[in-house]
Amino acid sequence: MATAPRPRTTTRDPQELGRRLTGWLDARLPGARVTGVEVPASNGMSSETLLFGLDHPDASVRACALRLAADPAAYTVFPVYDMARQHRVMRLVAEHTDVPVPRVLWLEEDPTALGAPFFVMERAEGRVPPDVMPYTYEGNWLHSASDAERAHLQDATVAVLARLHDGFPAEEAAFLLPEGEGSPLRRHVESQRAYYDWVVDGLPRSPLIESAFDWLDKHWPADEGPAVLCWGDARIGNIVYDGFEPAAVLDWEMAAFGPRELDLGWTVYLHRFFQDLTVSFGQPGLPDFLRRDHIEARYAELTGHTPGAMEFHTLYAALRHAVVMLRIAYRQLHFGEVRAPEDPDALILHRGSLEAMVRGTYWS
Repeated sequence: MATAPRPRTTTRDPQELGRRLTGWLDARLPGARVTGVEVPASNGMSSETLLFGLDHPDASVRACALRLAADPAAYTVFPVYDMARQHRVMRLVAEHTDVPVPRVLWLEEDPTALGAPFFVMERAEGRVPPDVMPYTYEGNWLHSASDAERAHLQDATVAVLARLHDGFPAEEAAFLLPEGEGSPLRRHVESQRAYYDWVVDGLPRSPLIESAFDWLDKHWPADEGPAVLCWGDARIGNIVYDGFEPAAVLDWEMAAFGPRELDLGWTVYLHRFFQDLTVSFGQPGLPDFLRRDHIEARYAELTGHTPGAMEFHTLYAALRHAVVMLRIAYRQLHFGEVRAPEDPDALILHRGSLEAMVRGTYWS
């Protein structure tokens, strides 16, 4: 983990993007100057982020962030990058709730300007729990914090989910439903099956992922619960914190209309992913942080909704993460960054955890 090569995240030149962005902005703020263009070290492998300053006397925002759809030529992680959808979700969240989201400014759906659709938002200031090396490792601000400070961050993060799920009018999120028939949860799972089929098209299929889909079918919750707006990528690595308080909630590309437990399961499992890896490399990690029982209890206190079918939803989160990881691994193979193993399941970093979930031994 400490020595694995970081996958290539972009094929674009940030300085060239900055020059083209200046030309695009000039039509909206004549004479505007783009300054300090940079690509953050934590840039993702789906849509890309560009940070820049905006110098213009009429600019209401000076520090900006631009989210740019992935380069179609760069073996994208997802088949579709709907920037208008993300822009709409963030605008509606700001309109209907007090969840801190960056103020969205411009949306550009024409790919001519920068090579792909994008939107510009106000840049959030603060600090983010790192993914590389993960915050469960020693040597970062969250690991070095006190137990009380981490507990505060945990409770404040769960409160973000509670306020989003309770505060956003459910009917306003129905546009996020995938096409098809059945309940919101059924449609969500079927959309993930379709994504998996896209990932393995012409490539080796994953017996583990397919066994996990079979497990879902056999353990479907009797009561799916009400559908709400779900953030989708609900993890602390997508929040900018001011001290230990959430200052900005980022990355809404996976937003969905479904049970609250979609977010809760993702929050629980994405921490377990880092925690399990850290333990496997001989470090204790943060075993008392973001525990499933603590998250469930705190969420119930805040909302009156007792989370249900959480083994289903944490396994589903691990399954969804496995599909993404398989795509990223095939992307690395495409760029010659790794060699293909005989067993495609070996490309799934949390293989052991997902196998234990399917066996029913993970939480025992």
